[in-house]
Amino acid sequence: MGGWQVICWALVLSTPLLIGPVVYLALQHQGAVSAKTWWAFGYVSLFSQFIGFFAWYAGLAMGGIARVSQIQLLQIFFTIAFSALFFGEHVQPITWLFAGGVIVTVMLGRKTAVRPAQPGTLPAGVQVKP
Repeated sequence: MGGWQVICWALVLSTPLLIGPVVYLALQHQGAVSAKTWWAFGYVSLFSQFIGFFAWYAGLAMGGIARVSQIQLLQIFFTIAFSALFFGEHVQPITWLFAGGVIVTVMLGRKTAVRPAQPGTLPAGVQVKP
């Protein structure tokens, strides 16, 4: 099954599970939600949560899942950095410390050579397919 099919089926299968919480929270909301807010919500939902995944899965297919997927670990730290830079958000020093640790871990993981296991080194009953 291709990446785009996984995305579409995940959305279809998760919709029934999300209807209840969405309706409950909508009823708990105090005040009206403007049309502009709904348009913004729809835009973010469509582009970052749906169409963006097509590009992400295409990138995974082109670069290899083991190598490219580690980049996603850095996404939250770019978000934090941009929110501090553009919106003046205060970021605690411990956050930057952990961001540095994750960056170092990702860099080490990307440089680590991944070699297929040799047939004689596997546990009993495990086989390597060529």
